[in-house]
Amino acid sequence: MSTEAKTDFTSNLGRIYTIYTGGFIAFVIFIAILERVGVPNNILGYLFVAFTIGVYAAIGILSRTMQVDEYYVAGRKVPSFYNGMATAADWMSAASFIGMAGTLYLLGYDGLAFILGWTGGYVLVATLIAPYLRKFGCYTVPDFLAFRFGGNAARIAGIVVLMSCSFTYVVAQIVGTGLIGARLLGMSFEMAVFVGLVGILVCSMLGGMRAVTWTQVAQYIVLIIAYLVPVVILSTQKFGIPIPQLTYGTVLSEIQIKEAALGVAASASHIVPFARYDPLNFFALVLCLMVGTASLPHVLMRYFTTPSVREARSSVAWTLLFIFILYFTAPAYAAFAKLEVFENVIGKPLGQLPSWVYSYGKIGLIQICGVNAVDVARIAGHTGILGLANFSIQADAIVIATPEIAGLPYVVSGLVAAGGLAAALSTADGLLLAIANALSHDVYSRMINKNAPVSKKLVIARVLLVLVAILAAWVASGRPADIVAMVAWAFSLAAAGLFPALVMGIWSKKTTSAGAVAGIWAGFLTTLVYLVVTRYFPGFGVDVMGMTSNVHPVTRVPLVDLAKLKAEQPQIFQQGMVLINHPLASRVGYFNVANISAGLFGMPVGFLTMIIVSKFTTAPSKEMQNFIDDIRRPRGEAVMIEKAG
Repeated sequence: MSTEAKTDFTSNLGRIYTIYTGGFIAFVIFIAILERVGVPNNILGYLFVAFTIGVYAAIGILSRTMQVDEYYVAGRKVPSFYNGMATAADWMSAASFIGMAGTLYLLGYDGLAFILGWTGGYVLVATLIAPYLRKFGCYTVPDFLAFRFGGNAARIAGIVVLMSCSFTYVVAQIVGTGLIGARLLGMSFEMAVFVGLVGILVCSMLGGMRAVTWTQVAQYIVLIIAYLVPVVILSTQKFGIPIPQLTYGTVLSEIQIKEAALGVAASASHIVPFARYDPLNFFALVLCLMVGTASLPHVLMRYFTTPSVREARSSVAWTLLFIFILYFTAPAYAAFAKLEVFENVIGKPLGQLPSWVYSYGKIGLIQICGVNAVDVARIAGHTGILGLANFSIQADAIVIATPEIAGLPYVVSGLVAAGGLAAALSTADGLLLAIANALSHDVYSRMINKNAPVSKKLVIARVLLVLVAILAAWVASGRPADIVAMVAWAFSLAAAGLFPALVMGIWSKKTTSAGAVAGIWAGFLTTLVYLVVTRYFPGFGVDVMGMTSNVHPVTRVPLVDLAKLKAEQPQIFQQGMVLINHPLASRVGYFNVANISAGLFGMPVGFLTMIIVSKFTTAPSKEMQNFIDDIRRPRGEAVMIEKAG
């Protein structure tokens, strides 16, 4: 693509994406017409996947480049509005799109810790980090660490933390593409994983950050439309108001009425706090998610792509707005889903349950009496009316299943699945690029072959991207049991390993190289050890936090009152035998802090180590201290370290 063509593209972004949005809406209407005339659902699923991935692939191919700055930072030409949209898509992974409403469904009020932490993190990004990294002018986060703290020791430490945070995260996104692809296409999960892998690679391999940026803008448009449509329809059907946030309170009141009418124990309260998390763990989780969000490399590298420092700051505000649209809708989505479950499932005889219960039971997302709801015959020993205590739905099923729960047309279900696929693909692209860029730029170009020609650098970058993607898909195809918990760990690892170094590197002129390297390793290892011990070695006095309804580890009988069980059979908890149903539930470690909040220990250790070691080691040079002063000034040209070698 010529320079003239590229300039023309960026100057017509509004028109291009307006046409794209209109085309996508027209496509959804076309699918709805096909459904009405009797086209089978599996064909409609293939059309959804083919159209959306086809568009993403076309953008990726058209955005191919052989220029280093285009590949690594999209030429630093992305306007703040579109960078905000791309960052929102990069951020709102399958966990946010699929899991957020499910988290609120299962945890109620306490699930707001995730919304508060994940959105609050962007305040830290805007005020403490993003503008200054953009002023610095680097390609990657380890780039900044290496230049600021002098030498490859800090670069290597940054790469280790980056890889630890990003790899399990990208595996989880590929698992998400496999689940959604299997649901839409009717193929095996393993095959769907590699179909999703192709979609990921065509978006990122040829054009790097430039291609990923413009596909993520397109993916955000798809995912936000897909998320809003079902809940807007439900709000309109029930109350005549197409703004679900305004009807949210009424839905909560109806849920309470339904619970009383059905005579069931109250489900997770959406009004009363600290029912599932105590205050310590609630606010510890908020803090770790905030700080972790502000430290994740695949998020920070998006702000390297803006034309100026000012636009980096404003793009954070746009990011927060675009994320807010989904997160502001998630509580209403959860409430509408719960109301539909109460109306259509709870209190019904097993023989009269809707077919979707057994469809999702077959893939392990719904359980009745502790067993997968494959069919009535499999639910041995249970007859009569289904009670709330005997019904369990996985968090990841809530968003995807809600259109079917509410009896909406298949086109809405297909649209939601396409949105989930867009969320998973966009985040996977960003994560793979962060990993591959760290290996190609920071390891190969900076440490192995500093004089490599541009063409060779980009070939190496693409080869590493493909290899990392294949490895992640291979791991994902085995559906690792602990992957969701490990993704939750990424925030604490980033908070402890990278946040102190980034903040001290920008805001403290006296922080030394030895102090930074020691602090990175101290914070990272403290958190990692805490996570591993509390997760895998319950014999070290570790307990289990009961956050949702669970099942007995032997009889599989549902356990509603875990506090009562703990009082009656404490040995089960001491042995770590109770199975946690919710994917973000976690074991409690020392000082009663959940392991996903382990950054609460590692982050202060990192800061303290940096401060103490810096006191006893040689201060940075006057030139470096002047450099730090310079990057804190909003005006002026960026310091392009790639020119300095």
